[in-house]
Amino acid sequence: MVRLSSPVAVAVPRRVSRSIPEKLTYLAVDVVGVTFAAVAAHVLRFGFWLSAELPGPGIPYVVIALASIPTWLGVLALAGCYDRRVLGVGSEEFRRILNGGVHFLAVVAILHFVFGLVFARGWVGVMIPVAVVATATARYGLRRWLYHQRARGRYLHRMLLVGSPSTVVDVGEHLARVGWSGYRVVGVCVDAPVTELTIAGERVPVVGSTRDIRRGIEQCGVDSVALTDESAPRDLQDLAGATVQSGVELLVAPAITDVAGPRTVVRPVAGLALLHVEEPTFSGPQRVAKDVMDRLVAAVGLLLLSPVFVAVAVAIRSTSPGPIFFRQLRVGRGGDRFAIVKFRTMVQDAEALQHHLSNDNEADGLLFKVRADPRVTPVGRFLRRWSIDELPQLWNVLRGDMSLVGPRPPLPSEVEQYEHHVSRRLLVKPGMTGLWQVSGRSDLYWDEAIRLDLYYVDHWSPIMDIAIILRTFRAVVRGSGAY
Repeated sequence: MVRLSSPVAVAVPRRVSRSIPEKLTYLAVDVVGVTFAAVAAHVLRFGFWLSAELPGPGIPYVVIALASIPTWLGVLALAGCYDRRVLGVGSEEFRRILNGGVHFLAVVAILHFVFGLVFARGWVGVMIPVAVVATATARYGLRRWLYHQRARGRYLHRMLLVGSPSTVVDVGEHLARVGWSGYRVVGVCVDAPVTELTIAGERVPVVGSTRDIRRGIEQCGVDSVALTDESAPRDLQDLAGATVQSGVELLVAPAITDVAGPRTVVRPVAGLALLHVEEPTFSGPQRVAKDVMDRLVAAVGLLLLSPVFVAVAVAIRSTSPGPIFFRQLRVGRGGDRFAIVKFRTMVQDAEALQHHLSNDNEADGLLFKVRADPRVTPVGRFLRRWSIDELPQLWNVLRGDMSLVGPRPPLPSEVEQYEHHVSRRLLVKPGMTGLWQVSGRSDLYWDEAIRLDLYYVDHWSPIMDIAIILRTFRAVVRGSGAY
């Protein structure tokens, strides 16, 4: 929504805010994690024998445990775990914690080879993995608390967006969709005869043109300025100096926002800093490790869940006529087709009855969803609520048709109507869970589901897979979008 009028300057009172808690908070959380690891390593290796000593110099392991706390904080700092840019956002924070564990192992190796200190392998084998897991878990808990605080209006960056009305609204709405990122748009500078813009349902004042950024910074009391397109000032060096002097962060939001990430690298060419966008790659050791881990987890899961499968099979067969399993043709990596397997949750011949519900479709785009679908059986509704109907897909993962994490497995009819850029979803195997699963499932709009799938394709990493799996458990418990 754009209201036409002449631009006016609107003064917005400054509110001092921070985007993240103080770094001392993160230090305290890390101390808790490494202390737990040190205690666990000592008890599991030496029991409650406090007089255990390092052979040679006779240093008590209690002293070593105490020394490991500042050492752990030091290796985390060396790995960049206290960089404000990664705290509370994305998977990079957890990847750096893993790197911290590698650095800690390097410290142990240096102490061994240089000073001849021989640490008990059982102590090291427990200390480092537990420190990584405990620290990451504690950081995750702090992140969840931070997201809750941001939902209440705390720990937010006050942001000024600069550009054309369309790009300002696009970037602002994108930031609103991921409100946990901690940015709140409080003002905009655009070269258009408007007094305010509506971004994600909120009215945001226009404080001037793209040439009035310095005035906008003062009037809005912002922490960040984001340039959204080429209509922003070209003299970035002068603007960067002005923002540094006023303690304001300068950001540039490129038109390739959904691609930006590991695939983008800034490289100097002929004196220019050019943004290179690499092609997504899905090969190499990480890809092999993903396939092996998928099949291993699927095999173990099928074995452990076999009693659940038997109980569900009995419930389905005893409450409605028809087969236990539902098979449907889906499209996998590279366009290969396969039969996906689920527990049957609808009446027999449900697909033939779909055309009777065409007027009740609540989804947009190429999806078909009815919240109160009459074809779903009572048992099926329970299975869908807790995502139990998806468990047989472990067989598809074991066969190699699917992955544990990936884009939503599409129907052939959907793929036939894909636009060219959407076909990138087929570069990877579809998954039992994914960003679409942990971000709303059936409640998502078609464009948003596609955006999440393409984001996964462009940014895939083992750490991202682990984070999505952990978030899946929470999404299943909440049950949002499951129908």
